[in-house]
Amino acid sequence: MIITIDGPAAAGKGTLAAKLSAKYDLAYFDTGMTYRAVGLAMTLDGKDLQDEALAEDYAKHLTFEQMHALSKNPAFRSSKNGVAASIVSAMPKVRAALLKMQQDFALSPVFADGSKAKGAIYDGRDTGTVVCPQADFKFFVTASPEVRAQRRYKELQEKGQDTPYAEVLSDIIARDERDRTRSTAPLKPAPDAIIMDTSNLDIEAVVKKAMELIDAKR
Repeated sequence: MIITIDGPAAAGKGTLAAKLSAKYDLAYFDTGMTYRAVGLAMTLDGKDLQDEALAEDYAKHLTFEQMHALSKNPAFRSSKNGVAASIVSAMPKVRAALLKMQQDFALSPVFADGSKAKGAIYDGRDTGTVVCPQADFKFFVTASPEVRAQRRYKELQEKGQDTPYAEVLSDIIARDERDRTRSTAPLKPAPDAIIMDTSNLDIEAVVKKAMELIDAKR
């Protein structure tokens, strides 16, 4: 079984994906990690994030091992690196370079320990439209920019990162605009995606609704 969960930043995709992964014994692939890895690698090396040819080269040479190593860096999930990821993800050549890695995971999904999974669940921006258009279930999770900024602000506070709420909101709005207007794979629901607005729903309600929809069609 393949499930895709797309949507803007801080909409609740990751939490939903993790819950569904545990429920249905699916391997979880956050495709945003690939872009965060490229963005952070370039930043750590002092490279220009606007250099598409250089970003493409970083993407072509990215391995799963390198991605997971970078993910342990405290800056990996930072708001700043989220902006870096958004910048490189808007580049068609970077997306093309990372697409095969993302698609291959569905052919032979495995858990972090290397054991085989019964399927895969994808969390990203274009997993239902580009990465796995053949997915059995497609969700598009969204929420208002203000709600998403508040969630991300709280998350950063809990991690000890004192980023002003206004700055977080500004980053969210800017990322939304880049994701919607990029020339390759703009952020939008797949035609057959189930749209879930989480602005006024807690995660338990979102997970329950998603499971009901999946179980009804299996």
